[in-house]
Amino acid sequence: MNFRNDVEAVDALRKAHEAILAETKKVIFGQDKIIKEVLIAIFSRGHCLLIGVPGLAKTLLVTTIGDVLGLKYNRIQFTPDLMPSDIIGTEILNENRQFRFIRGPVFANFILADEINRTPPKTQSALLEAMQEISVTASGTKYDLDKPFFVLATQNPIEQEGTYPLPEAQLDRFMFNIWLDYPDYKDELIIVKNTTSEYSSVLNKVISAEEIIYFQDLIRRVPINDHVLEYAVTLAAKTRPRTQRAHPAANKYILWGAGPRASQFLVIGAKAHAVLNGKYSPDIEDIKAVALIILRHRLIRNYKAEAENVSVEKIIEEFIAG
Repeated sequence: MNFRNDVEAVDALRKAHEAILAETKKVIFGQDKIIKEVLIAIFSRGHCLLIGVPGLAKTLLVTTIGDVLGLKYNRIQFTPDLMPSDIIGTEILNENRQFRFIRGPVFANFILADEINRTPPKTQSALLEAMQEISVTASGTKYDLDKPFFVLATQNPIEQEGTYPLPEAQLDRFMFNIWLDYPDYKDELIIVKNTTSEYSSVLNKVISAEEIIYFQDLIRRVPINDHVLEYAVTLAAKTRPRTQRAHPAANKYILWGAGPRASQFLVIGAKAHAVLNGKYSPDIEDIKAVALIILRHRLIRNYKAEAENVSVEKIIEEFIAG
């Protein structure tokens, strides 16, 4: 990228972000907040866990963003009989009696892992290892994945029979936990009108894979003031019961709090949120803007919270309020 300095690059990223939103909204209606959160994760080099009932256009969201970002995307439908080799690939014996590695669907820039909680832990771990290492290993050989690499995994919150919920240690690898809700009435009217007619939109590619990698590095170079950094670390520390900085609500309602990865994601997420909203450095409001979707899946409520029906969201609000 031919930018004279990082300030110019930040301005270019903000303009690209606006163009990405404009293109995406040609197809995805009423989900502006979700789109913005997914883009924050992408530019932060993170991954998302998306919770929503069927029929809310999760697959369309991935394919649309993939088209606009110029990324190769694959959808993997997780089922109880899915094997790790179905994700990462397998070796076959060719006509020359030599083994050849056939790459699996994980070899793409953008992966939709649909209903990840429907497959056994061994197969879940294969994807989660790829997320963490950006590589896979087959028969002792390491294969690097394409970059940028982003996983959006979905879970159905309704049907829990026959599922394998992700353990907390694996949930922690996801930067964001995003809840996808029903569209409001006006947006649903637009959705139904456009999807039951001959309406079609032409999506323009806004940005390349090389530019995304550049901007991901740029986000990490964004400066952050010490007091904002301290606020992020303190916020994560508040969630840990029976520790020096524990919030009273943590001691009362939390069994286990967020680990250091939450502090890291709060900082990098705040940087991305700030830059995509036209600022050159994050402030405390940027930390607060990403706190819920970062902390939501990292807190384990105790029996008292469940008995009193106190939600994780309500507890996080108390942490943010002081």
